[in-house]
Amino acid sequence: MPDVELQGVRKVYAGGVVAIEGLDLKIEDGELLALLGPSGCGKSTLLRLCAGLETLTAGDIRIGGRVVNGLEPGERDIAMVFQNYALYPHMTVRQNLAYGLKNRRTPGPEIDRRIAEAARILQIEELLDRQPRQLSGGQRQRVAMGRAIVREPQVFLYDEPLSNLDAKLRAHARLELKKLQQTLGTTSLYVTHDQVEAMTMADRLVVMNAGVAQQVGRPMEVYARPETAFVAGFIGSPAMNFTAGTLGADRRSVALAGTTVALGTMVQGEAGSAVTLGIRPEHLLPTRADGQDAIGVLEVALVEPLGADLLVHGRLFDETETSTVRLPGSADARRGDVIPLAVNPADLHVFDAASGRRLHTIDEDRKAAA
Repeated sequence: MPDVELQGVRKVYAGGVVAIEGLDLKIEDGELLALLGPSGCGKSTLLRLCAGLETLTAGDIRIGGRVVNGLEPGERDIAMVFQNYALYPHMTVRQNLAYGLKNRRTPGPEIDRRIAEAARILQIEELLDRQPRQLSGGQRQRVAMGRAIVREPQVFLYDEPLSNLDAKLRAHARLELKKLQQTLGTTSLYVTHDQVEAMTMADRLVVMNAGVAQQVGRPMEVYARPETAFVAGFIGSPAMNFTAGTLGADRRSVALAGTTVALGTMVQGEAGSAVTLGIRPEHLLPTRADGQDAIGVLEVALVEPLGADLLVHGRLFDETETSTVRLPGSADARRGDVIPLAVNPADLHVFDAASGRRLHTIDEDRKAAA
């Protein structure tokens, strides 16, 4: 399968609205790359640019080394799966699968072979003679996938294909799509606003905001070492806790309201500068009742039992900010409780308050240089 390369891709709409700002990106051969971000961040625009449904303002898009800027969608050898499935309601499943192939004058025996193979892979053989109205949401989603598979394209483009499914069905469909990707090995670009989809399905993900790729990397790399406060707050559920502070004179600590938190290692920042300290809810751990080694004390205001987990919300460092702690579901926490909390210094994140960029530790920079 070919790779997809974007060089200096820019899209500006009428009125000077910038949707994509100078993006360089490469989707490797056989890779599933997820575009993740909030509504309006430019991810769907980027997908449509790759599909040929939007025109570039600047830059190049290459598929398998071939510049496709001036090619029509049908000439790019891509297949797109939409969130609304876009099935023809008056046709059977078989006819929906065959429609695009017939338009391309594919021979009848070849159409039959491709439909049979796609139906086998997706386990929809028994649905071929039904119409879309006779199918469940999950079945329609599989038919939409089948219509893309029979094309045998170089690249799959997914536009939030699971967003119309309920939560339980969406979880099952995620698993099926990942298995399908592993089976077919087709280079894929997957747009979603759902971080769980992106984290569980993608080989790599791109976190976008306001038309800019904030970070590109493997899911757990992005989770463990977010490069900006935006990425840190967007990846992870519940979201990371943020508290305003000041970087200490030794650059090994952050002064917060009423306390100082040791970082364990020196960071690359300016002593005395305004910073934002980030801690994920799952990294805040209850400590001894006497508070020894605690970085702060959480005053519990709200408890959310989720079965396996217990989310505890309350005041930790800042009287104006609410912090969240993820505890085991068996934990005993109630409103009004006071819980001393500790954290491993390696799990602390420090961001420059002005730019939002991560302040790397000396150790991180040494590893990067090596």
